[in-house]
Parts: sequence; structure tokens; C-alpha cells
Amino acid sequence: MEFKKVLTKFLIWRAKNISHKQFIYILSMLAGFLSGVGAVILKNLTHFFQHLLEGNLVRNIHHAFYFVFPIIGFALVYLIIKYVLRNKVSHGIPSTLYAISKRKGFMRQYQIFGSILTAPITVGFGGSVGLEGPTVATGAAISSNMARLFHLSQNSRTLLISCAAAGAMSAIFKAPVAAIVFAIEVFSLDLTLASLVPLLLASVSAIITSYFFFGNDILLPFTIEDKFALKDVPFYILLGTIAGFVSIYFTEMYDRIQRFFDKIGSPIKRLVIGGIGIGLLVYFIPPLYGEGFDVINNLVQGNPEKALENNFLNLDISNVYITIALLGGLVVFKIIASSLTFGAGGVGGIFAPTLFMGSIMGYTVAKILNLFRFTDSPISESNFTLVGMTGLMAGVLHAPLTAIFLIAEVTGGYELFIPLMITATISFTITKYFLPHSVYTMELGRKGELITHNKDHAVLTLMDIESVVEKNFIAVPPSMTLGDIVKEAVIKSNRNIFPVVHPENETLIGIILLDDLRPVMFDQSLYKEVTANDLMQNPMAIIDLEKDRMTDVMKKFQDTGAWNLPVISKDRYYGFVSKSKLLTAYRRKLIDFAVN
Repeated sequence: MEFKKVLTKFLIWRAKNISHKQFIYILSMLAGFLSGVGAVILKNLTHFFQHLLEGNLVRNIHHAFYFVFPIIGFALVYLIIKYVLRNKVSHGIPSTLYAISKRKGFMRQYQIFGSILTAPITVGFGGSVGLEGPTVATGAAISSNMARLFHLSQNSRTLLISCAAAGAMSAIFKAPVAAIVFAIEVFSLDLTLASLVPLLLASVSAIITSYFFFGNDILLPFTIEDKFALKDVPFYILLGTIAGFVSIYFTEMYDRIQRFFDKIGSPIKRLVIGGIGIGLLVYFIPPLYGEGFDVINNLVQGNPEKALENNFLNLDISNVYITIALLGGLVVFKIIASSLTFGAGGVGGIFAPTLFMGSIMGYTVAKILNLFRFTDSPISESNFTLVGMTGLMAGVLHAPLTAIFLIAEVTGGYELFIPLMITATISFTITKYFLPHSVYTMELGRKGELITHNKDHAVLTLMDIESVVEKNFIAVPPSMTLGDIVKEAVIKSNRNIFPVVHPENETLIGIILLDDLRPVMFDQSLYKEVTANDLMQNPMAIIDLEKDRMTDVMKKFQDTGAWNLPVISKDRYYGFVSKSKLLTAYRRKLIDFAVN
């Protein structure tokens, strides 16, 4: 009670002394700082588990612990979700996108702690996923609840969630510009000066937080040693093409495995099946353990043998053909391992697996080109490793600009900007042609619930159908006579439509228009002969409250030219939507969307 009084006093003081814009700037910096703190907590907890388990038990006792660790981790996550959180912890960025699209930016309070409690255990115990998604989800949940606490509008909540996403990426990679681009690209934020300044403030405050806790340590410490050569352009085009098809493989494999696990009703069965699957993969292919950034760094530094030294069959890594085969296997099996991790109930993100596969793909392509000597001088394997990550990010995440700026920033320069652009553009174009939605958005996209950069579509997605349904229509049964219709409906109603509804199951049978009644309503000789069943007609279209989205509703009005369409809910008559009310609500939402 005391807290509410203090909060009320603060909100009154804030309204008198701080403008809305200034308050958003302050909250955006706070969102960036808290996202940075979330990144620090998640990363340190994960490293603690990895050092404790992988460093000592595997090295000093037995390699077989690689098989056991993931199952233990999934079991712990299951227990935390069931008995501590008592709510499902969804995948980071998709759950945030869902909150923006369908929950008006509201995220429940447990989501603040959900990823922090489960993601480090998932990754630390060998789950083959990343921490970027959980970090974004943590920051987004904090920002959403912060906006709710201060009674901010839906657009302000969405902006603060995007600020949290930018802050999380900025803190993790120390790439503030790429973080802003990520928030705009992935969250489809409408870029205006009003949104750009908060994103900048959040990104800067997050990276300062990261430097404070991590110092100059960088997740991907790259320096470009080989300059871009014009003669390599055809090979970067080839790399972009390969990246496009690998992106399709990545997305399709992820989707199919997730669908397989969705059909398994029992979470225990999913845990056992997924745990055994990932355990076997990590046991036979140790580089699949955890995020895999050590493997990426070894490849960029030209040390593939160090990345592959723990292969189960103790194959001779000095043989280039064996090296290429093992690296190809990592590309094939990484997404399978990641999907099994998610299927088993693990919590993590898809960002790190994308970088992992992209780096190995780029390095392998360069290795093959050098092996068969397609050029007079060797191709830079480190450059191809970096550009490969960009290619796969552009294809899998449908975020080509994020991919370009991230690699450009982490390498400390823009020497590779041209090959980055070439590869990202080709990969994104190929993937987009075959797959209209990324791994983040495929489920929302299929349902038509995805916020996009198309402002008309975004505004319609944010609108709620039920808010435009009108119920002040007088329903008549099909057996009602013309006389009763005139007496009980026409005289008492100010509407010109009368739904004909079955009296028992309330299903909509048809509609009667006032225009249909006028020719006969004054002929009293027909009052007892003609019934509603004789007068009614089929509606030009019907809106289903549970199935149709606002985009579907608008399309039905466009296709039929109707001014009113009936609405059903669970096969029962529910009301009508009028085109005039729909357009009025759309204009209001569009103005609100543009202003905020």
C-alpha cells in the first residue's frame, strides 16, 4: 500500500516536471543498463557451470560426462519451470515478438527471472544454443513491466522493449550500431527521430555497463589481416549462394524438429528423447557443446585443429580432407543439436548457433577453394569465416543489415564491407524467396500475427477485432412472422440489419436487410404468411472471432464491398463489424502509431 502511494506521488511529480519525451529517454537508458546487467549475469553463470563441469569432470575423470551433462541440465530446467516458475519459459526473441504482436507489449513478471534461472543451466550443461535470445527476453520483460508500472502506452512499451533488445546485443557483442539495427530489423520498429534517440541511449548505456563489468574482453575478438581483393568477388557470390541454401536447411530442419516435439504431449518424454539425442551428439562431437564461440575464434585465427582436437575417432586432423569432412559435419549437426535442445525443454537462443554454422561454412568453402587452387593466390580463410557468419545471419534471421554491421563492428573496421554486402544480399534474397519468414517469426507469420515494416499491416495487427464489434442488433428466429419482425425488431431497432439466429444453438442462419423488408412491411395481409426464413439472405462473408485476424477482416470488406459483416464466436452469433467503425478505429490507431 505504501508503495502505491509513493508511486502515485512520483507519477504526479513526473507529469508536472518531466515531459513524456524526457521520461522515455530516462527509461531507455535504464532499460539499456538493466539489459547489460542481465547479459553479465547470464554470461557469468553460464561460464561458471561450464568451467565447473567441462573443465574438471571431463578432463580429469571421463569423456562420457559429455553424454550425461545435457540430460542433467534439462532435468534441472524442467524442475525449475514446474516447481519454481510454474510457467512455461518460451524462446527469447519469438516470445518477445509474440508479446508485441498479440499481448500489446505486456510480458508477465516471471519472464524477468525465467531466462536467468534456466538459460545458464541449459547452455552450461551442454545445450547447443546461445544466450543472446534469453538476454533479450530478460531485458524485454524488465522494460515491459517497467512501462506497465509507469502506465505508459502500448507504443511506449514497444519502444522500451526494442531498447532492451538493442541494449542486450550491444552489451554482448560490444557493437552498439549493430544493436540498434538489430532492434529495428528484427522488431520491425518504425524508425523515426523519436525512436532513434532512445535506441541510441539504450545501446550506449548497455555497452558502458558491459565495459564496466567485462573490461575490454570481446566475445568475438577479430582483427582483419587480409585486405579485400576484387578478384575474390566471384567467390563471395558463391559463398552468398551457399549461405542461402544452408539457411534454408537450417530453418527447415529447425521447423521440422520443433513440429516433431510439439506432437509429443508429455514433457518428460520430450526431455528424455531430446536429452538422449543431444547427449549422443555432444559425446561424439564435443565442439557442439554449448555456444561454440571458442570454435569460431579458433577458425578465424587459423587453428581448425584446435577446434577439432576432441573428435571421438581420433582422426588425423592434419589431413585436409578429414578436416573438411569434420567441419562439414559440424555445419550439418549443429542445428540438429540446437533443435533437440529446444525440443527437450532447454531455454536458449538461435543467434549463437547461426554464427557457429556460418563461420564453419565460410571457413570450409575457403578451404575447399584453396585445396583445388581455383585462384593463383590463396583465398583468405579468416575473411571467409567472418563473411560466412554474415551470410547465414542474413538468411536465417532475415536480418542482412544487422549481419553486415555486426561483423563490421566486431572486426574493428570496414575493410570487408563490400564482401559482407554481397554475401548478405545474395543469401537473404535466396532464403526470402523460398521462406518468407525467419526462424524468429515463422510461427507468428503463418498466423498473420506478425508486426512488419509495412505500416498498414503493422497497424492492423495491433488492432483488436473485439474492440470494433457492435452488439446492438436485434436477432430474430427463422420462424418469426413478418408482423412480429416489424413489431419486435424494426420498430425497436435503430439498425437496418437483423441477424436470423437459431433459437436453441444460437448459430447464425442468415441476415435480413431493411431494404428487403420495405417492399412487404406495409402489406398487412402478409404479416402472418411471410417468415424470417423467407426474407433472409446469406451474408456476403462471415468474420470468425477466433480465426480471423484484422488483416483478414479488412480483406473481406474489400472483396465483398459490404458495409456490415456478421461475426461468429465458437460457431455462435456474436455481433457485427461495420466498415465505418473499422476505418475510424484504424485511423485512430494509425495516428497513435505515427505520433508515438
